[in-house]
Amino acid sequence: MARGGKSGPKEGAGRRGLTVRVKTAKGRKLASTRWLQRQLNDPYVEEAKRQGYRSRAAFKLLEIDDKYRLLKPGGIVVDLGAAPGGWTQVAVGRVKADAGKGRVVAADLNEIEPVSGAEFLQLDVTDAAAGTLMRDALSGERVDLVMSDMAASSIGHRQTDHLRVIALAEAALDFAEEVLKPGGAYLAKVLQGGASGDLLARLRQNFAKVAHVKPKASRQDSSEVYVLATGYRGSTS
Repeated sequence: MARGGKSGPKEGAGRRGLTVRVKTAKGRKLASTRWLQRQLNDPYVEEAKRQGYRSRAAFKLLEIDDKYRLLKPGGIVVDLGAAPGGWTQVAVGRVKADAGKGRVVAADLNEIEPVSGAEFLQLDVTDAAAGTLMRDALSGERVDLVMSDMAASSIGHRQTDHLRVIALAEAALDFAEEVLKPGGAYLAKVLQGGASGDLLARLRQNFAKVAHVKPKASRQDSSEVYVLATGYRGSTS
């Protein structure tokens, strides 16, 4: 199992001598063919398999954590939108939850294969009862980091897609404001343009620092970016 180590492939690592090209098979849409070709030629996909991560997304979190040091041994982390488990694997390894030193509570609408060292809840984060279920799982413990890689299904309309992702980021922030320790951090996926409006105002009011981060592991043609807020100003009540 991956243990939160390397942050990505070395320059040129995992690259084949020739680009793999996929012929459009009968019954396969052109978009599916392009996706498959991109997967086959993506060094992060190959490196994820080599290191035992469930998805290339693990390298995004590794890269962010290498820079900002969010995941510390003994820390308590909540991973929202955890499936298929790549971020959870990184968190478990870096807080040493698999050695009994920290805790990782992961949640997703979809069921995922268990990750050793993590606790998993299958629920809809936007559901009214979700917050209570997750707080019960934490047994009153305060959290060092709430992170969310949640993304709504794209409909191809940039503004609508952005609003839907922001709504998920706001749901993650609602929960973070209830459970974070003073000094804790919040990390969530947004789209190009970043956090804006009410979300950005709340982050600036409740955290000491707010920044937008685009890891190198994010595909160049992807509009995703992450908003990171550190130094939570909340109370201990």
